[in-house]
Amino acid sequence: MTAHLRNPTREAARKPARNKLIAAGALCAATALGLTGLAAGGASAAAPAKIRADYNGDGYADLAVGVPNGTVDGKAKAGYVNVVWGGKSGLGQHGSTTVSQGTTGVPGTVEAGDRFGKAVASDDMNGDGFADLVVGTPDEANDAGLGAGTVAVVWGSASGFKGGFTAANGGVSDASYGALLATGDFDKDGDKDIALNTHFDETSQVAVRKGPFTAGSSATLERVEGWHFAGPAALTAGDFDGDGGDDLAFSYKGMEVSGTQVMSRASGAWKSTWSTGDSTNSALAAGDFDGDGTTDLAVGNVQANPESEETGCEDRLGGAILTVYGKQGGTLGGGTSCTTQNSDQVGGASEAEDNFGARLAVGKLDQGGADKLLVGADQEAVGTAKNAGTYWTLTSTGTAKPFTGPAFSQNSADVAGTAEADDRLGAAVSTGDYNGDGRADVAVGAPGEDAKKGGVWYGPSAAAGGPNSPVTAVTPGKLGLAGAHEYGSPLGH
Repeated sequence: MTAHLRNPTREAARKPARNKLIAAGALCAATALGLTGLAAGGASAAAPAKIRADYNGDGYADLAVGVPNGTVDGKAKAGYVNVVWGGKSGLGQHGSTTVSQGTTGVPGTVEAGDRFGKAVASDDMNGDGFADLVVGTPDEANDAGLGAGTVAVVWGSASGFKGGFTAANGGVSDASYGALLATGDFDKDGDKDIALNTHFDETSQVAVRKGPFTAGSSATLERVEGWHFAGPAALTAGDFDGDGGDDLAFSYKGMEVSGTQVMSRASGAWKSTWSTGDSTNSALAAGDFDGDGTTDLAVGNVQANPESEETGCEDRLGGAILTVYGKQGGTLGGGTSCTTQNSDQVGGASEAEDNFGARLAVGKLDQGGADKLLVGADQEAVGTAKNAGTYWTLTSTGTAKPFTGPAFSQNSADVAGTAEADDRLGAAVSTGDYNGDGRADVAVGAPGEDAKKGGVWYGPSAAAGGPNSPVTAVTPGKLGLAGAHEYGSPLGH
């Protein structure tokens, strides 16, 4: 089977084996949950921020939970972002804080249906040593019309969040700014930039709002790529060509076109460095999965181009993940692999509409040099419980070979709760060193939990050779949150 890959090579992708490993056990430890706090202090700045999602500079990653369907000041679906502070005991015991358009200094006004927090990204956008929140509000109305959308940056600090900045405002009705977000220094000028989606009439684009994000800075968007009767479905950033700077990967879909593309701005103008006809509706992830020092690209729940006879994943029953490996001295092209639940030593069994790979995140979950892939499938049935959801931690076994790893559900040993229909565990996934032990931990959203109030399942990574410890739930009730609806979708990265 040959993937339809253009530039620089075509590489055979091995058809997955049919043997499977039924998952057992659970991920790792978590601790009791504390009360909601408004801020966390006692931190000192260190520029630039060393941890992508450390908003208060205390050395622990924090977790931003988007609640776009949450109620704020009685306004349904106004939306908010709840930030759960990391600390020595991990997520939960160190409190949380809520950011909305009603928070002092945050741009905008609380209005029903805005859906603030539909997309959430994290980065140090002003170089002050604290990570900042980048928040999309795609249904925001402005003077241009309904659904114009907006993107805001909310500033982190040692004492919590301190105001914000409007980075981009939709210029026409239904422009839907902020439904998709990625951050990076794409033009290599030292300032962080924001990649986002835009829409106008029958056309859609991927565009970049260049930094700096200061009063008087230009808010003009720079076009990266665009389509008629099609549009972007997923974004991620990574150094795919090994030049030390950020590149942009995106999938797009439409009536007659689809694909995934990597573009670089190293030469001063955007140019395509790699592409395939395969695409995703929901998830791309960048990481060094084989530990060779180059950046690889995972395409989640991969979809074949209907206009092409070639695909990187012939077996896509229940969902498949296409991984394209980097190569030394160039962009992607070091080979491909395809992973499904039918692959050897992958937990579970492929069934129609499982949604395997619909959500992806990357992290160093052990002391090895390679990244691992955290995978969510929110439509996976657990026993007779439909859409109960499942997640996996997967490891690359080498170029052209499927990943391997166990599956976890709420029916797995030492995982909190019980798998129930429509819990949708795995609807969002994220990683971060929330307890400061030097290893990334996992966070998995279950927005259907507790009659759609939702929750996040937290599992710290075990020490080398150490035992697995319980995976616990961080829920709106335990955090003392009001107005929560479908908490745990999305999660910030």
